Amino acid sequence: MAGKISPSMMCADFRRLEQTVEAFERAGVEYLHIDIMDGRFVPNFTLGPDFVRTLREMTDIPIDLHLMVERPEDHLHLFPVGPGDIVSVHQEASVHLQRTLQQIRALGARPCVALNPATPIYTIDDILDDLDVVLVMTVNPGFAGQKLVPATLRKIANMKRHLVDMGYAGVEIEVDGNISNENAVKMLAAGADIFVAGTSSIFKKDADLLELTERFRASISDTA
Repeated sequence: MAGKISPSMMCADFRRLEQTVEAFERAGVEYLHIDIMDGRFVPNFTLGPDFVRTLREMTDIPIDLHLMVERPEDHLHLFPVGPGDIVSVHQEASVHLQRTLQQIRALGARPCVALNPATPIYTIDDILDDLDVVLVMTVNPGFAGQKLVPATLRKIANMKRHLVDMGYAGVEIEVDGNISNENAVKMLAAGADIFVAGTSSIFKKDADLLELTERFRASISDTA
């Protein structure tokens, strides 16, 4: 078992965006994680459709779009997503969640539901047919650089067991929040598949991005 890397692009140095993307292409990252925040669902604003279009023009790396917005179904049409991309919407933010997941599937992307640390895993039981990925937030969403919520390590393991027990072992588990190399090892053991890498692991000031990404890759590779 080995994990997939989805670098958090809100942590990138936008003055060196082209070099950053080139480094990720060399490192073979599986996704580029893009946080969209509306200042309502979370107390912050980040990025937008134009940034997604810019990345789409720069690289063929699939997009991992994380919509931390109220009523995400009203905004899906703004983003250039397609086959191979992941689109995450929050269970807490969409009134008609199953319909929203159908909209994502109709765009050709992989539907994903994100769960905040306090949201129970059973809240997605009735939409498992519509999911490719579940995003377990390991911090409360809104800001980079937060500390891990310890109980979320248990939540990842519980989610893995639950998916298997429900007959959905093929649904991948993504994790987001304080994904350091050390925490990633624990999350991999708990059953995580996709790792959002930010300031805790690969985005360090004046450090070599490619080297740190390769080091993070080693931490989520099964060496047992």
